[in-house]
Amino acid sequence: MTTPQSRFKRVLVTGGAGFIGSFLTERLLASGCEVVILDNLSTGTRERVPAGAQLIVGDTRDEAACEKAIRGCDAVTHLAAAVSVRASIEQFHADAECNIMGTLSVLRSAKRAKVKKIAYASSMAVYADRDRPEPIPETWPTRPDSPYGTSKLAGELYTLLVGRDAGIPAVALRYFNTYGPRQSFTPYVGVVTIFINKLLKKETPVIFGDGLQCRDFVYVGDIARATQLALESDAAGEVFNVGTGRSTTVNEVAEQLILRMAPGIQAAHGPAQPGELRNSIADITKARRVLGYEPSRPKPDFDDVIKFWSAGK
Repeated sequence: MTTPQSRFKRVLVTGGAGFIGSFLTERLLASGCEVVILDNLSTGTRERVPAGAQLIVGDTRDEAACEKAIRGCDAVTHLAAAVSVRASIEQFHADAECNIMGTLSVLRSAKRAKVKKIAYASSMAVYADRDRPEPIPETWPTRPDSPYGTSKLAGELYTLLVGRDAGIPAVALRYFNTYGPRQSFTPYVGVVTIFINKLLKKETPVIFGDGLQCRDFVYVGDIARATQLALESDAAGEVFNVGTGRSTTVNEVAEQLILRMAPGIQAAHGPAQPGELRNSIADITKARRVLGYEPSRPKPDFDDVIKFWSAGK
């Protein structure tokens, strides 16, 4: 799929050395614009910075770092964040400091630089839970069950408010369960990566709760494309779901990975974790209509993730 020419000359990507950010940076570079990355390398790595991008090592909460990174940029995509639901429950202050104060710092610099567009990476964690596994539209109540979801919702509201008041078109994208190669391994984020690393060690993957939680697993390349489409669009003051619209249970993920990697192993079950939604599936009607977004992988395909981690990444 060809990448259309960007209307921006220079774009700042916060968190561009990370999982989603590195894929987005590749797309932006392919569209012909210069890319500056601001990343504190807490989860991102220098190795994931695409050739041709400028890396500034710094934190979004650091005013000087933000001002340096945004100099000469005419658009911003803000991805840098603490992204763990579980960790946010115990460390709610640190989560808010990173996700809210970091966002405010980026927005302040964007306003001063008079950029032409802001795209904010939000999360499906902003939504209230749903009692049935049916797609959630953007109009679904936003009533987060975790400090992480609360901080991302605050970031959305600030982004759209500051963008409106500064005359800068701004959009927020609610990412659903992103998977793919380059995802940093932690015990708290990314069930696909967590299960793969367990199976590579011939260890038993642990499913929290009954495993019937329904998720919308969306490939990282599709997340990057949707973000680029939103950035290049004329949309302003809007939020968009980014997913596939399809439901997969955690049990099904475990079954698929075990079948490919370690037939015969049986997953174990642990207690359900607080703050995690029961049913989280994206209604992507709006993104299709307004952005022209269509997922390239409507069904989860874990083969390249397995290959990535099997190679010892």
